[in-house]
Amino acid sequence: MGSFDVDGVNEALQGTIFHGRLQHFVTIGSTNIQALADAQAGIETGQVYIADEQTTGRGRGGHTWHSEPDRGLYLTMLVRPALRSSDVLKLSMVTALVAIEAVAEVTASRIMDIRWPNDLVIGANPARKVGGILTEAVSKPSGELRHAAIGIGINLNQTEFPVELADVATSLRRELGTSVSREELAVSLLLQMDKELGRLDSNSNETEDVFHRVERESTWIRGKRVRVAEEEGYTGTTAGLTTEGLLRIHCDNGTERVVRHGGVREL
Repeated sequence: MGSFDVDGVNEALQGTIFHGRLQHFVTIGSTNIQALADAQAGIETGQVYIADEQTTGRGRGGHTWHSEPDRGLYLTMLVRPALRSSDVLKLSMVTALVAIEAVAEVTASRIMDIRWPNDLVIGANPARKVGGILTEAVSKPSGELRHAAIGIGINLNQTEFPVELADVATSLRRELGTSVSREELAVSLLLQMDKELGRLDSNSNETEDVFHRVERESTWIRGKRVRVAEEEGYTGTTAGLTTEGLLRIHCDNGTERVVRHGGVREL
């Protein structure tokens, strides 16, 4: 796919918190781990880590993330928004919203959906995963965020996947029939993230709006028949988000439950 144009991306990010702070790695264990280590060492906010390949890429719940060299966008942003530790979910969700907009802008196709809380998927029955978000944060004793590493991986130009992923994963190229530029998508995503982070910092009401926007954007938040892998496991129909951004389920046994950490999959 060719080398990543670091200078071109940096140039396009002028006027943002990310300008001049892009680090590129041909190969790395995990961009999130690197970001968290740098934050601990006092590196300033706005650092961006982009890798051609991750050897120990991670997803939510300890899952691994398949990072085929040069074929996807594997990116982490180190940020310090004025939020409380209880607001970490908002960072993941606003990143999902930005990813959808960035892909739509670059490909002229609005095909991605958000599977609560942090999966980017395409299609239904079955939905195939095209991207994921992993936000890892460190809090101050006061309960405010000290810093957060927001990692995002999006499958761009893969044409095939390992056997164990073939039925559950896809890429934009497989769905759209054309290759997608890593640089163009990175620029679009970071430009929009800069604006979103500014809104979260400056207006507390904006944080509540994030969940309303996700409800409008995602087909998974209301009326989706799902199975939840939490506690003993249960099935039901999604019924919107709580004020904390957690997913409500009207269970088949007549009760209502709130998903806190379990995986949600369509029936």
